[in-house]
Amino acid sequence: MAATHTRGSATRAVSGERPAASAGAGRGVLRLMVALPLLGLALLPGAFAGGGTRRWFGGRGESQRAEAQAAKDDAAAAFYELDTAQRDLRISIETITAVDDSPGARRAVEEFGALGRRIDEVSHAYITAVDAHDLDRDELDAATAVRARGELTRAKDELVRVKGELERFEQGLGPLLDKAETQLARLAPAVERARQALRGASTALDAVRESGLRADDLAARLAALGPELTRLNEGAGRHGVAETLQRADQVLRDAEAVRTEAERLPERAAETDKRLVSLRTRAQALATRAAAVEPVLSELRRRFSAACWQDLQHVPEQAAETGRQAEEKLREAAAARAEQRWPDATSLLATARALLNSTDEAVSAAGDRLRRLDAVAKDPKQEIDRTRFAVRDAQRLAMDGRSTPDPRHARPLDDAVGRLDRAVEGLDSGRHPDYWHFLTELEAVRATAARVVEQIREERGAGHH
Repeated sequence: MAATHTRGSATRAVSGERPAASAGAGRGVLRLMVALPLLGLALLPGAFAGGGTRRWFGGRGESQRAEAQAAKDDAAAAFYELDTAQRDLRISIETITAVDDSPGARRAVEEFGALGRRIDEVSHAYITAVDAHDLDRDELDAATAVRARGELTRAKDELVRVKGELERFEQGLGPLLDKAETQLARLAPAVERARQALRGASTALDAVRESGLRADDLAARLAALGPELTRLNEGAGRHGVAETLQRADQVLRDAEAVRTEAERLPERAAETDKRLVSLRTRAQALATRAAAVEPVLSELRRRFSAACWQDLQHVPEQAAETGRQAEEKLREAAAARAEQRWPDATSLLATARALLNSTDEAVSAAGDRLRRLDAVAKDPKQEIDRTRFAVRDAQRLAMDGRSTPDPRHARPLDDAVGRLDRAVEGLDSGRHPDYWHFLTELEAVRATAARVVEQIREERGAGHH
């Protein structure tokens, strides 16, 4: 039966059916190895009691038969070990290719294929050697046994040699295999985390709806993750490990975002209501303040030159228009809130706030202008002293540790002094001095002094003297 089996295996090996040949031959080897002890029993004295018919030649012939059988057993063991090693290594290669598509991984697959072809060759040689010699045949002569032993020994040596190549190749796979196994180890936990995140988002959404909030946009976002969950459930075998890991991470992030927003939705609704009330109150207050702008402008026109107030002429109209726009946006925001269109409500409230800020600035500008002009008209010396101090402070810093100042610092400071002097002289130029021009000029002088001070400190901090 063993001979018949190995001949069948040889036929399959020649036809290219490598996996079946390896498995069949491996099973044949196991049957041969199990049968060996029975052969030993047959050689014991008295085994032929009762009239055995087998002819034994004894002596040298039986010794050669035993050596050939031992060679056959060694070859069978080597074949089995090689086949097992190849199967184990194939699992490693499949693990790598499931995760890694790098040039190194593709090269490993090609090398494994080349090794597989050499394994087929030596396996075929082994099966051929086994099929060529029936060591249980009564007529087996010593010369045939010697020849069988030699062929089987050579087949065994080739099997061992190729197994050594396989082992060396396997050692080189270490880094690729470690990387692949690490990826695979991440797979199941990543998929489970994604599923848990989806369950958490669904639970949070249900709780929000029970409180009376619709959260339609969040429900739509959660529903969009359904197909992704289906693909996760289909597994890495269909979509690949790398793609499945990436999908699991994306589903996790999206589901967590939905859950977080759902849990915050009641708070967001309360904040929206609070902002609506606050901005309405502010809009009413600004409308009252805007009504007081015209009297301020009248005071400016009466007491100061046109240059001091001309840029404020359109403040009442601008304040009224921006106030009207802000009120309209607040009405739209309230409607969006009632319909639970939270992103729209948030955006409309932000627009209303910006419009009210603009109105506030315009209304405040007129009052601030009048206060500043009043102050400088009563006592311009305070503004002059403040500006001269800033320039002198910059000049002292420019001269610190130097006999002459750096022209890059001295020139803008000299220009600032001249600008200050001209602004002061301008106050005496007529009956209605341009106090606004005077204030803006002095602000510009102080800004120049501040820039020079900053420049000097930066240079000295960088080691320039």
